[in-house]
Amino acid sequence: MNIDKIQQPFTEIFPGDFSGNTMQRNTPKVLFSLVKPVGFENTTLIHFNEELSEEIGLGKFEEQDIPFLTASDLPQNIKTYATAYAGHQFGNWAGQLGDGRAIFAGEIINDFGQKTEIQWKGAGATPYSRHADGRAVLRSSVREYLMSEAMFHLGVPTTRALSLALSGEHVVRDMMYNGNPESEKGAVVIRTAESFLRFGHFELISAQKEYDTLRNLADFAIANYFKDIKSEGVEKYKDFFAQICKRTADLIVEWYRVGFVHGVMNTDNMSVLGLTIDYGPYSMMDEYDLNFTPNTTDLPGRRYAFGKQGQISQWNLWQLANSLFPLIKDEKFLEETLNQYGNYFWEAHDTMLCKKFGFDELKKSDEEFFSNWQGLMHELQFDYTLFFHEIEKMRNEKDVDFEAVSYGALDQNKKDKLNHFLETYQNRLLDNTFSREDSLELMKKNNPKFILRNYVLFECIEEINEGKNELFEKLISALKNPYKEIYPQFSIKRPSKYDDVSGCSMLSCSS
Repeated sequence: MNIDKIQQPFTEIFPGDFSGNTMQRNTPKVLFSLVKPVGFENTTLIHFNEELSEEIGLGKFEEQDIPFLTASDLPQNIKTYATAYAGHQFGNWAGQLGDGRAIFAGEIINDFGQKTEIQWKGAGATPYSRHADGRAVLRSSVREYLMSEAMFHLGVPTTRALSLALSGEHVVRDMMYNGNPESEKGAVVIRTAESFLRFGHFELISAQKEYDTLRNLADFAIANYFKDIKSEGVEKYKDFFAQICKRTADLIVEWYRVGFVHGVMNTDNMSVLGLTIDYGPYSMMDEYDLNFTPNTTDLPGRRYAFGKQGQISQWNLWQLANSLFPLIKDEKFLEETLNQYGNYFWEAHDTMLCKKFGFDELKKSDEEFFSNWQGLMHELQFDYTLFFHEIEKMRNEKDVDFEAVSYGALDQNKKDKLNHFLETYQNRLLDNTFSREDSLELMKKNNPKFILRNYVLFECIEEINEGKNELFEKLISALKNPYKEIYPQFSIKRPSKYDDVSGCSMLSCSS
């Protein structure tokens, strides 16, 4: 691997703490701290993403690269660091947060000039670990590795995973925060992204009134990741904020398309590039429920429930707007941009639903159609993904079984409501201006056959804990082809035996 190509330009541009002290503390007026990974002696590589390694310019994996993959023995050019950021957590200002379990190796540029940041998760404590040890358990590491790759192949903007390894240590975690800590296998993940810049990086510096650093950070982001912005002065920062709003809206619409619930949409977990970042207590949607949250920490308020993700993304953007105000200084512009966000978001959302149903374009009458559909999905307790499987099969004149995709019983009254909806759907299809074949093709591109459900992840983690990798390898194959039904056994609703099992329907932030 081309580890020698990794550099750390971030540490050369911005103010930092160079002491190397990992004592957990505030580090005011800096954006990073130099830290050293703890280093592990008995590591075992579980999986390496060869395709990603080639793509970002790291090249082929060799056995001698394992120490790098686990941050255990690093060459001289790797000067590791963790970044400082702030955030609003569950609606409340939390002050300084930062990379508590993430340590950066730096940045690599491939042959096409594309930049990728590389970081370990679970390689040791940083000043931002907040009374924790900076380690990661196997359970959460498997979840992040598989889900970030699943989202990439679904076509959803996301961070990605390069490697997954056992650290050789055991880590004590209270999985459900209920006073019952247990020892679990530790692990290290390498994750990558064009950038890990978050809303919280801007919030921290702005809150500290370090406005020169704030400007430099915005200029850095624009020059590296928003290269189509050509304006100057204040207009440049207005365009920057407007593009973040658009990328964020487009991201959340994609979440709704595939049925993804993030679970903890704090501002420090929001990417300015519009990437899905920080896979913790997430879940793919099983039965359709706008009020569903997979995060036990989010109860009973359900702030980050499936149906609230659009609203919360707008709230988070308000906080970013407040942070960027010292650069923009135009309250009216910010208000108008954020007020327009809702219109853009819901039009994009309904256009997305049109594609899932095979409609050629969004019509005014579709708003009522979608509202009726949501009510039907709730009442009949249909599986979100599998419902679209059935209507696609129906349009292919194949046998359908809507009872097999319901988590409840379908009595005659419910069957009548379903039949009425399907009749309405068929009538709406008659308004299409393109062919039946084009309509079906649109559906196939937008409705995944495979999603990475929590209960399957649970089974996979249980197997890996026992030293078995067969299910893991099947999931790797399936997630690379989510719009094809390679493994029909994964295209079923969640078995009832997993309804109340921790890690299958509900998880904590430590998951």
